[in-house]
Amino acid sequence: MGKVEVVPHKQEWRDEFEAEARQLAAALGGNVVAIHHIGSTAIPVIYAKPVIDLLVEVRDIAQLDERGEAIEALGYEVLGEYGIKGRRYFRKDNEGGVRTHQVHAFMAGTEEVLRHLAFRDYMLAHPSEAQRYSELKRRLAEQHPRNIDAYMDGKDDFIKEMDRRAARWRASRAVDGPVV
Repeated sequence: MGKVEVVPHKQEWRDEFEAEARQLAAALGGNVVAIHHIGSTAIPVIYAKPVIDLLVEVRDIAQLDERGEAIEALGYEVLGEYGIKGRRYFRKDNEGGVRTHQVHAFMAGTEEVLRHLAFRDYMLAHPSEAQRYSELKRRLAEQHPRNIDAYMDGKDDFIKEMDRRAARWRASRAVDGPVV
């Protein structure tokens, strides 16, 4: 198993996301509603595992399932739901076998989409919470340098709490209307 590594934010992650999003949009065609940059690489103020997470919203999940070969042609492994009902998960490694990208695809507007976007947006809007998350990730990577499962388990309670806060925050913003 590889080393669990978290590194300071890198500006090029945004460019990598945009390049990958363009390729995915071309491969998936008109079924794509939106492609979002999620995960820690989307939060400029925190440490992250250097893996670009993309959230793809589609109109029709069955149409997405029919595009497996096009996704594989981009270097992705097609893994189906992979433990989350309604999701389609794809992952890409570089030539050295190191993970570089993950795609989480859902039907547009589902609760999972809203949850992922709320978490990201909450972290962006609450830098002190983002820093707490960054410090937790650094500590866990140091404590579990070769055990990704322990690293992920160590983040679980924090993420669940932030998901709850983000959902309340998202709901309060919906009532108040957009902030201009």
